[in-house]
Amino acid sequence: MKELYIIRHTQKDSIENFNDDYDVTLTQKGKEDAKKLGIKLKEKNIIPDLIVSSPAIRARTTADIIAKQINYKKSIMFNEVIYQAFLNELIESITYTFDTVNSLMIIGHNPALTALAMTFGGFNEELKMGNAIKIEFNCNSWTDIDKTNAKFIELIEI
Repeated sequence: MKELYIIRHTQKDSIENFNDDYDVTLTQKGKEDAKKLGIKLKEKNIIPDLIVSSPAIRARTTADIIAKQINYKKSIMFNEVIYQAFLNELIESITYTFDTVNSLMIIGHNPALTALAMTFGGFNEELKMGNAIKIEFNCNSWTDIDKTNAKFIELIEI
């Protein structure tokens, strides 16, 4: 069994305040929401084997705050592919995950994360900032994940 947590970064600042989309930070509310989500995840005893995040500032900050709240002691992997990814690129990145990882958390951006949730979880709405989705795959290897062995488990909202 493989578990995938899909998390969209929390509330971001306005793009007008930055030279580049990559550098957009979280608002104060975004930082507070990331902490709230981390607390909810901890209450559910969710500590993934691996956290992979977009390296964009808003996703990186969300990942750092969540990791601290859930007492994640390992290094967060920052994967450039997650930033501005297409659905097929996200899926490919997931399938490259070592099979020793049973629980994977991805923190990134829309529209790709919503597309991922729709594809594997049958989720039929936009993944809102700061929300998480849990999907389980009835397989033992990330290379075997597929719509046919995927099951939507829950939406975790802040």
